[in-house]
Amino acid sequence: MTRDLLWVDSRAGLAVGAGMFALSGLLSAWFGLPRELLWIMGAANVGYGLYSGWLFTRRHRPRGAIVALVVANAAWALGCLVAAVHFAPVATVFGVLHLAGEGLIMGSLAALEWRARDALATGQREA
Repeated sequence: MTRDLLWVDSRAGLAVGAGMFALSGLLSAWFGLPRELLWIMGAANVGYGLYSGWLFTRRHRPRGAIVALVVANAAWALGCLVAAVHFAPVATVFGVLHLAGEGLIMGSLAALEWRARDALATGQREA
């Protein structure tokens, strides 16, 4: 299950990032958020997806690479929550919910990956 965490992180990041790019015009209007912000979010999600996917393919992963992923996910979570507060006066409810939701999901993912960091680094599977 632990190794699958990187697979889920990768696929989710790639899917959300691709969706942001493909639907940025529609989502900008629906969320009440600048299209540029959605492009940045899309690029960040694709970057996370590629990085966690690269880690997933490795049999042995440097512990520092796992910690870097956790720190990046935690920083992104915080950034999303800050953006939700910052854009709350101009964004729609859907935009604020998206930002806050992504922040909560990424924070949860960072916590799970932190808890499993040793197993992720060695490629072990935990129940």
